[in-house]
Amino acid sequence: MTVFFQRFFQGGDSWSVAVKDTIDVAGWPTKAGCRALDDAKPAERNADVVQAALDAGCRLVGKTNTHELAYGMTGLNEWAGTPVNHRYPDLIPGGSSSGSAVAVASALADFSIGTDTGGSIRVPAACCGVYGLKPTFGRISRRGAMPAETSLDCVGPFADSSEMLINAMKVLDPEFSPLNGLSEIRLGMVSVDVDPLIQSTVARFIQRTELTTEEVELTGMHEAFVAGMSLINAETFAACGHLLATGKVGDDVAQRLAKAKDTSPADIVQAEAVRARFTREVDLALETVTALVMPTLPAFPMSLADAQAGKTDLQISALVRPFNLSGHPALTIPLETEDQRPVGLQLVGRKGDDELLCELARIMSAFISQS
Repeated sequence: MTVFFQRFFQGGDSWSVAVKDTIDVAGWPTKAGCRALDDAKPAERNADVVQAALDAGCRLVGKTNTHELAYGMTGLNEWAGTPVNHRYPDLIPGGSSSGSAVAVASALADFSIGTDTGGSIRVPAACCGVYGLKPTFGRISRRGAMPAETSLDCVGPFADSSEMLINAMKVLDPEFSPLNGLSEIRLGMVSVDVDPLIQSTVARFIQRTELTTEEVELTGMHEAFVAGMSLINAETFAACGHLLATGKVGDDVAQRLAKAKDTSPADIVQAEAVRARFTREVDLALETVTALVMPTLPAFPMSLADAQAGKTDLQISALVRPFNLSGHPALTIPLETEDQRPVGLQLVGRKGDDELLCELARIMSAFISQS
């Protein structure tokens, strides 16, 4: 089974939970889908989020496959196995948290835990037709997750409904306090360059909700994407670059790591300056709206065949990666075109307003059945 790299059952009899194989589960090695880590020793303790799930009575059902070293967007992994996109089997599952997305789409887990450094929860969630949340940076403990040092990565949940996503957050974050309704909702519709069919699908859905909207411009999106790429390259090379010497890193990730080595100190200084500017821009935009809205992906997921032939597309993260840079919470809601192709709708909220973002998703998800 390619969804799980390690299949086991552990814990209570409450919700079933799948865990990305970049997150420690005591007694099991964390290999991050990489042959160079095949001799990794079993983790001595649970990651904080895993312990939280066990303390809540959840039942662990295994560790899910991932794009190697969580450093890719297709979700393909020749060594560990590529999870098959359950609802759209001809398309990529998306990465890097591919197995975690497929686990909930195929009802193998009630919710799953993934990580998101540049879209690695929201991209596979959108590809697989499920909900995914990148919480506010630092909201959920990353202790026991790879990489240990990061300015971008967040641990977060996947679920097949907005209600279960809220349940997952209650488990993973002891401070999470769900809301019951919102007194006023005003959506900031961000103008972005996307496939016209994706744009029209999102627009029709927003019209059905009859929620108040206003147009919003985020002029720094592309600059933030580039800055996010510089930082993830530098931080991933710092954490994993030594594995290149083993000769056991897959070709696509090895090539990316080799290029990441060239990220300069000047690139990092520039990226941090962009981070400050873009964060201010997003904060300002959110002063007058409940949340920002845009498609999750700028184009439809590529075919599995194209990805297997070696095609890559980091631009698939163009609309999600900027919010790793800024640290704002971002959530994707699954929609479909009339010809049943996956479309994600992304909500971005104020820092710390994860509860509001989840409640907004719950309110809006009631209109999906009307499509």
